Amino acid sequence: MSDFLVFGYAVVLLDVALWRFKVPRNDVSRLLLRLTIFAVLTTSIFAAGLSPFRHATHLEASLLHEAAQALKIFWWLTGARLLTHSLDTLLLPQRWRKQRLFQDVFGAVVFLAAAVAATGFVLEIPLRGLIATSGTLAVILGLAIQSTLHDVFAGIVLNSTEPYRVGDWISIDGVEGKVIEMNWRATHLLNSHGNVTIIPHAAAAKANITNTNRPHTLHGVTVSLEISQDERPATVIAALECALAGARSILPAPPPFVQARKSTLHSIQYEATAFVDDKAKKTPLTNELYDLCYRHLAAAGVNLRPLGVPSVTSVVEKAEERLLRRIELFGAIGDEELKMLSSCMVRHEYEAGQVIFTPDVVPDSLAIVDSGVLSVSTEQPAGAIEVVRLGPGDTMGETGILAGLPVQVKIMTLTRSVIYRLNKDDVTPLLRDSQEVTHRMCRLLSQRQDTLHKIAMKNAAHGDDEHTTFHWLLDKIHRLHALKF
Repeated sequence: MSDFLVFGYAVVLLDVALWRFKVPRNDVSRLLLRLTIFAVLTTSIFAAGLSPFRHATHLEASLLHEAAQALKIFWWLTGARLLTHSLDTLLLPQRWRKQRLFQDVFGAVVFLAAAVAATGFVLEIPLRGLIATSGTLAVILGLAIQSTLHDVFAGIVLNSTEPYRVGDWISIDGVEGKVIEMNWRATHLLNSHGNVTIIPHAAAAKANITNTNRPHTLHGVTVSLEISQDERPATVIAALECALAGARSILPAPPPFVQARKSTLHSIQYEATAFVDDKAKKTPLTNELYDLCYRHLAAAGVNLRPLGVPSVTSVVEKAEERLLRRIELFGAIGDEELKMLSSCMVRHEYEAGQVIFTPDVVPDSLAIVDSGVLSVSTEQPAGAIEVVRLGPGDTMGETGILAGLPVQVKIMTLTRSVIYRLNKDDVTPLLRDSQEVTHRMCRLLSQRQDTLHKIAMKNAAHGDDEHTTFHWLLDKIHRLHALKF
């Protein structure tokens, strides 16, 4: 008898060790091994002449009696644990296993049933009196943990209806974050600051929940701007629509849109809304849209100033000068040089769909976008690929006037556009006088050349390994314009 009891306790210790150290690592293999161990434990108990379904009355030694009673109680608890483990491993979906609410609730019910069964069968305590006593205790505990029970039942409802899952980015009454855990009491959110916010299920069940992961391929981005009432709404809306057209990552359907939301004493609030197919694109697109809105509003002549502050009449400045001041390339030249350069600019208007530059043509002028949106594309074996979109303040044709090279892309207007042109002979004096302007133009051109190479555009003239793109282009500029520095 004692040998079977010692063997039974050894089996229990082995099972506890497997559960504690999770050996083997595979869930199904571990479950099968533990079921085998439980079968061995059951065999050893019945081989000792014991039964988990009745009290051990035939044992004379008090120590053996207590050991047998304890082993049978272990049998009930081990069986309860294996039952919950089997449900967790074989039956529950993967997403429910991550949330752990159903496992915990079901496990609590199974362990409670096992404890009641062990009390009735092994210890032979009358269940009627136990149930009556436990009912009174349940009422007392229920009143004491009323709020916790609300969270548990609300958690069951949330897990059943699944308004969100682990891994979703949600907003609960303005509290935003990524769901990292759903237990029996609360939802844990990881916010954008790296902190964990814990929201009880009872509060989440009553709140407005926004799940940005549903649908998975559609995420909205809205940029809000307050513009002075002195500016005509039609002009502002047209500029913001051009800003939306300048972003390549925007989905064509549902289409982006601009609307005037409301009017206040000093301003009108406008919203530009677009959609992307990946949540990771929302932040880059938001930043890009703010920049595009600023550029297109400035190109439309919309005066951006603090709200409520009256406009100050400034010295009248030509449109060409204002355009050149917005361009980073010419940030190093003085006012006199800027005025002289602006006097050489020629204004051109283009309708949507017109081609500005075609591949293998050497440009004889520098084109500067004043307003509108243009598409830059390159031909690949799979078809045309859009490289970038240009907007107010962007330049084109540097390859021709700087290095005498043909363009490798096709540039076409997407919207009605206004473009100013500077001939090569007008730019040469500027390059001779300003080394910084030369380097800026060369750096911009080299960046564009590298972009084309990254999308598999081959350039035979770029085969000299002794020079980087920048120095190679700088050498071409020096030769074409006869620069001395």
